[in-house]
Amino acid sequence: MHPDSATSRTDLLVRRDDLHTTRVRATALPDALAEGDVLMAVDRFALTANNVTYAAFGDAMSYWDFFPTAEEDWGLIPVWGFGTVVASRCEGVVVGERFYGYFPMGSHLLVQPTRVKGSGFVDGSTHREKLHPLYNQYTRNASDPLYDAGREALQMLLRPLFITSFVIDDLLADNDFFGARAVLLSSASSKTAYGTAWQLALRGAGGPEVIGLTSPGNVAFVEALGCYDRVLRYDAIDTLPTDLPVAYVDFAGDRALRSRLHHHFGDAMKQSLAVGSSHWDAERPASDGDALPGTKPTFFFAPAQIRKRSGEWGADGFQQKFAAAWHTFVARVDDPAQPWMKVVEEQGTDAVDRVYRDFVDGRSRPDEGRILSI
Repeated sequence: MHPDSATSRTDLLVRRDDLHTTRVRATALPDALAEGDVLMAVDRFALTANNVTYAAFGDAMSYWDFFPTAEEDWGLIPVWGFGTVVASRCEGVVVGERFYGYFPMGSHLLVQPTRVKGSGFVDGSTHREKLHPLYNQYTRNASDPLYDAGREALQMLLRPLFITSFVIDDLLADNDFFGARAVLLSSASSKTAYGTAWQLALRGAGGPEVIGLTSPGNVAFVEALGCYDRVLRYDAIDTLPTDLPVAYVDFAGDRALRSRLHHHFGDAMKQSLAVGSSHWDAERPASDGDALPGTKPTFFFAPAQIRKRSGEWGADGFQQKFAAAWHTFVARVDDPAQPWMKVVEEQGTDAVDRVYRDFVDGRSRPDEGRILSI
């Protein structure tokens, strides 16, 4: 039935209460599709620290609900990638078409397309109806203004992260940087952090100082990016003047680090945004915001600012601005004279499991982008 000749799907499951525990599961693909169904083979997907964040906040933010396993203790981590339609009973979605979107860390995905149009479709599967629509959209390569066949790997690795970077920069500028003269970015070597730093740096003299905070082993990499005005090790935070008005963008999710910064700057901490959790196994945010000096930390949710700007600029206007920023950013990342990232591709469940464990255990390299397939 299927052009890829597969009769079963293979998934890498993760223990929801212990992210170090994984197992491979094979299940039979349906012999026939129901009316309206589409089966896609997952061609390739990116794995980044962001996917570990999905798992770390899987229960709190419903990330486990996108691809249910029917096993209470086990989950499928969502990843961004490309899939090819291998069987279809949905008008307007044709076998052989390729789509970019949200997939499980596995080999196949069964969807029920709704709102099918030239740009793509939305998965209308019942279990996804209450989940945020941003993650339910699948974009046709043939009509995607961001798609570049030669840069598929960078799209998988950076596109879902850069939209966050783009919107963080926009939120800060939209609020006159909350009165801050400097923006501090933790996990400065992470892709979302340096995407944000890149956007902030483009503002030039009219923007705030951009300060990257990172571990000792990543200082050289972060400095070489050239998009931070200053790079500091975490143990050098105390060298910053306490009266410098700052906004903190927390990509680390490290509660102890957040507390240090708030106590160091006190009332000079003008904004504190919790974005990700690259230090996923550190103490994560708890209900301690009222106890910290300065502004109360808030969780950053990109779709809220996207909604605001889409209302002000129109949906097409937002997409045009984002596409322009994306093409500028990815051209810099992929600059052959000094690329920011080396893409490493591997295939098979053993490779996926090993690379996933590298991210969980903090062994990933900031100058590498990992592309995988099962």
